[in-house]
Amino acid sequence: MKGNVVIKIGGSLLFTENKKINSNEIAKFCRILKNKKFTGKLVVICGGGLLAREYIDAVRSFNGSEALCDTFGIEISRINSKLLIASFQDFAYPLVPSSIEELSKALLFEKIIVMGGLQPGQSTTSVALEVAEFIGAENVIVLTDVEGIYDKDPKKFTDAKLLKNLHYDQLRELLLEMTNDKQAAAGEYRIFDTVSLQILKRSDIRVIVMSGKDLNNFSKFWDGEKDINGTVISKK
Repeated sequence: MKGNVVIKIGGSLLFTENKKINSNEIAKFCRILKNKKFTGKLVVICGGGLLAREYIDAVRSFNGSEALCDTFGIEISRINSKLLIASFQDFAYPLVPSSIEELSKALLFEKIIVMGGLQPGQSTTSVALEVAEFIGAENVIVLTDVEGIYDKDPKKFTDAKLLKNLHYDQLRELLLEMTNDKQAAAGEYRIFDTVSLQILKRSDIRVIVMSGKDLNNFSKFWDGEKDINGTVISKK
């Protein structure tokens, strides 16, 4: 892997199905990035995962607003970021930037930077794309709980087909077909939302979506292998 890169990690890597911290997989992910040569800027964005949704569900039960729910999700994503920093040890910048301004200062130290959410109403996928735009990243890697983007929800339809390549407009049409909502609610997991699409279209960012549960596949991709499982999203 060459050039500047942003990696977005969803809760599928951070937590097990029984809501335990997945320490082994987190350590494996960090070893891949620590042990392989990389010369560009590298920023990792953590999602809130299962733990954030637990808090958000509780806040909703208290009739809390979606904006308040978002603040809980942001805080949990930053705690998750600290967990990765602990695993990266001296390879990582020791603090979690909470703004683009703080990120710009962290970049001066030339270490791996780990971030969570930035502001209410913004998914961590949108954060990853905004950061990629800021640092001029050639690639954004999204590690999720499925192998890529499908023509329909693979968790609901057994005949869902993995799409190896997508253009921005094709992704937009696919999202419109899959949901009537323009924006996900706080804590709702959606690989892309409307804000993400807008950043993609204005910045010509290349995105690779792959499974965070198959780190061997991610490791091969990081080594430059072409034959990997996932979806490549590009302008053309």
